[in-house]
Amino acid sequence: MKSIVIGGVGGQGVLTASDLLSDVLMAAGYDVKKSEVHGMSQRGGDVISTIKYGEEVFSPLPNLNGTDYILSFELLEGLRNLKYLAEDGVIMVNDYVWEPLPVAAGLDEYPGDVKERLQQNAARLVIIPASQIASGLGNIRATNIVLIGVLARNMDIDRSLWLEMIKKKIPPRFIDLNLKAFEKGWGFSA
Repeated sequence: MKSIVIGGVGGQGVLTASDLLSDVLMAAGYDVKKSEVHGMSQRGGDVISTIKYGEEVFSPLPNLNGTDYILSFELLEGLRNLKYLAEDGVIMVNDYVWEPLPVAAGLDEYPGDVKERLQQNAARLVIIPASQIASGLGNIRATNIVLIGVLARNMDIDRSLWLEMIKKKIPPRFIDLNLKAFEKGWGFSA
């Protein structure tokens, strides 16, 4: 059984990414369980989706120090979810800062050492300029699919299945953008 934690901030497309990932895993023949917590997501709060997949899965909840992949849409969210990463797990983090409300209001400071703390505590860290890549494609909202492309490259699922599911699940007017975003993620090398 494998597990994935996807974390980010409301509005970044975490739930869309986890839905797409779950659909791909089911199409690949796995038993899949998914959970999501998105409390204040409409207000820029943290969002987390957890997925487990394998032959038979009973719960989607991640184990501390037992998650195979963490996909983080924001640097601080990567640090927040690092506690789930297995010793041999991979954490993939968007090189992007979304200031939490207390920081944006001037009541607190964004930690200046997030990348260093991630590097010190993760055996396999991949930092991706996903928001920059998506912006370069013309729409920062495709960041989530860039990140899914990076994750997909690390998984043992045929690339064509990912592309087929994007065509099936993404609204028609955004398919071309999302296919390009996926390919950029798939081709990303750290």
